[in-house]
Amino acid sequence: MAKVVGVGGVFFKASDPEALGAWYSKWLGFTIEREFTAAHFAPGDMAAGGYTVWHPMRPDTDYPSPSTKPFMINLVVDDLDEALAQVREGGAEIIGDTEVHEFGSFGWFMDPDGNKIELWQPAVKPEGS
Repeated sequence: MAKVVGVGGVFFKASDPEALGAWYSKWLGFTIEREFTAAHFAPGDMAAGGYTVWHPMRPDTDYPSPSTKPFMINLVVDDLDEALAQVREGGAEIIGDTEVHEFGSFGWFMDPDGNKIELWQPAVKPEGS
């Protein structure tokens, strides 16, 4: 039986894809492929301890709030505090307080198109664990 081995991409509508791509390029370092207004991330680019989650949420969840979109995107970062400062400087609204859990630290913001974005800095696990 064939099986899924990872998430191949996140595709969503944007009111101005070029402007949103330029914003992410400037404030979070995305390398935008101009032909497709897209960025790609190779598996080797993932932070130590990072992984991809696929999670259908219940229809009554408020996790994507205050966005009115039915989704939220999680981006893995190498420095959560710096990434949040960068997007704040870029005009993003920071949502809530940073949270620290055993699997890493999280922070949230609303991007210029009204998408709630979760930033995750994975916890680095000690060697051998």
